[in-house]
Amino acid sequence: MSSNKNETRINILNATWQLMEQRQGQGVSMSNIAKKAGVSRQALYLHFDSRAELMIATVQYVDDIKGLNERLKLFHDAKTGIELLEACVDLWGSYIPEIYGLAKALLKTRDTDKDTNVAWNGCMAGLRDVCKKTIEELDKEGLLSSGWTKKEAIEMFWTIISIQTWEQLTIECKWTNEQYIQRIKTLLKRTFID
Repeated sequence: MSSNKNETRINILNATWQLMEQRQGQGVSMSNIAKKAGVSRQALYLHFDSRAELMIATVQYVDDIKGLNERLKLFHDAKTGIELLEACVDLWGSYIPEIYGLAKALLKTRDTDKDTNVAWNGCMAGLRDVCKKTIEELDKEGLLSSGWTKKEAIEMFWTIISIQTWEQLTIECKWTNEQYIQRIKTLLKRTFID
C-alpha cells in the first residue's frame, strides 16, 4: 500500500474512532466518517468494503495504538491458572479505561446497529477466549471449585470482568481503578478456586 493510501486509511480510522466516541456511536454513517476524514464516500469504500469492516478495523486500530499485543505478553507469560487469572484482570482492568469511549459507543449501539454489533462481538469473543483459557487451566490444575462446570465458570468470569461491571464500580460507585483490579482479583479467586 502506498504512503498516501496508508495515510488516508489512518485518517479514516481516526475519524471513525473520534466520531464513535463523540457521538457515543449514534448516527455515525459512512458519509459522516468520509466528511470528518476529508475524503469522498467513494474513497472510503476503496479502503473498506463495508461499514462493518470499517468498525472492525477501527477496533483493531485502537488496539494497535494502545499496544494490546504487547500487553497480552503478560497473559501469555503466565504459567499457572492463578497467574492467568491475575494477569487477565490486571491487563483488562488497566485497558478498559483507555478504550472506554469506543467500547461504550459499541455497547450502546450494538442492539440497533448490526455493524457495531459485529465489531463488539469480535472484541468480546477475544475476551471470552482469555476467560476460557484461564478457567481451563484452573480445571487442569485441579483448582477449579467443584461447584462450577467449565462452561458456567467461563460465562461467569466473562460477565464479572465485563465493561458494564467496570463501569458500575468505577464510575457509579467511584472505585479507583486499582481498587477495581484488586477486588475483582480477590472475588474471582474466592469464586473459582477451592
